[in-house]
Amino acid sequence: MNTLQHLRKLGQSLWLDSISRAMLDDGRLARYAQELGITGLTSNPTIFDEAIASGAYDADIAHKSREGKSGEALFTELALDDLRRAAQLFLPAFERSQGVDGWVSMELSPLLAADTLGSVSAAARIHRAAQLPNLFVKIPGTPQGVAAIEQSIFEGVPINVTLLFSPEQYLASANAYLRGIERRIEAGRSPLVSSVASLFVSRWDKAVANEVPATLRNRLGIAIALRTYVACLELYESPRWQKLAGAGARPQRLLWASTGTKDPNASESLYAEAFAARDTIDTLPEKTLLALLRLDHLPLPMSRDGGDSLQTLAEFQRAGVDVDSLALRLQRDGAEAFVKSWRSLMQRIADRSGVKKAG
Repeated sequence: MNTLQHLRKLGQSLWLDSISRAMLDDGRLARYAQELGITGLTSNPTIFDEAIASGAYDADIAHKSREGKSGEALFTELALDDLRRAAQLFLPAFERSQGVDGWVSMELSPLLAADTLGSVSAAARIHRAAQLPNLFVKIPGTPQGVAAIEQSIFEGVPINVTLLFSPEQYLASANAYLRGIERRIEAGRSPLVSSVASLFVSRWDKAVANEVPATLRNRLGIAIALRTYVACLELYESPRWQKLAGAGARPQRLLWASTGTKDPNASESLYAEAFAARDTIDTLPEKTLLALLRLDHLPLPMSRDGGDSLQTLAEFQRAGVDVDSLALRLQRDGAEAFVKSWRSLMQRIADRSGVKKAG
């Protein structure tokens, strides 16, 4: 049994943290699905910016430009064209799991991160345009995003909550999901609206790499993930959740994101090995996926009581790391990084369509 088979047997879903037209055209994504058991994927502005830079989309961009499309509208069509193809590959997993697995994700414009009403409207618009049963719309778990998550769930839009960095941020989004489901039940609607909550991990260790002793390197992200896992388990053991489950609701699944190792001296599979947990999703960059496949040992299941995570966090506190303020900074910096990628993406599309970007 290889590592990927072991993780799937534990009950974990393995998704790819990448998409490009090249991997769709050359059959690579299909092989990952068929041979390695990949059952979903995520995308974001950075991933699409890098894919479009390859030139593989030039003919399509030119064609859509001649039709009068530009900017965000053109990008949305490009992205949905790819995501529809990927969603079709994962449809067997979606149907086999009755909608628990087999999803693809598309990000809202990060320019809407502070606009609750705009986010709700855009999420509904993408959901309608996609016409896919297995497409998540990604909304960041910022304070403004939390309200958008609740309203979107109430309106029946499947949501992938992104840019979560701490147990507190996770619980804010999870409670928004529960409120959305509770409102649906009160309104006589089906409680079955899918959602995942994406905890970003490796950016923690990158942020403190030069601020802590060598003994603490690459340990903070895993400790935060363990505390978040404990918070998730406790939430879904609560009477509040039991009542919703009795009405037919499903949990919002916890998803491990940003699992590629940022430290060149660390194992590429460092985080993925640490997150072997039932009923969770691990999104893997291609390098991390292939590194897992090469492992000669099987990862142990993730500790349900958090293991030594509290002691580890205390060590970071003694080393001068303010975890709470860092969580807020990481979320803010993550949102700003996506805005930067988004602007680069819009400029790249304009350049390749021959349309000079205004301003």
